[in-house]
Amino acid sequence: MGFNMKDLQRMQAKLMKMQEDLQNSEFVGTSGGDAVQVTMTGRFEVTALKLSQEVVDPEDVGMLEDLILAACKDAFEKAVDAQQKIMSSMTGGMKLPPGMGF
Repeated sequence: MGFNMKDLQRMQAKLMKMQEDLQNSEFVGTSGGDAVQVTMTGRFEVTALKLSQEVVDPEDVGMLEDLILAACKDAFEKAVDAQQKIMSSMTGGMKLPPGMGF
């Protein structure tokens, strides 16, 4: 491919910096028209959960559970998409199979 050791070291340093930035990023997933918000890091750690009063109905706990789950999935998908974009930029557009990211 024509890479020398310095090129590879630069690419590795760039990838490590991008990985660190991603892991320190936050992704907000929402559901119910933003009535439920879940904040997740690039490490897939949930750091915050916000609920609007109108979705807290003691008579319908199942709906609230579904909304929280949907917001978690949304945040997770945003974090995975960010990983894919970074990996795609580093691999010249090749998509990696699930689980092969950071």
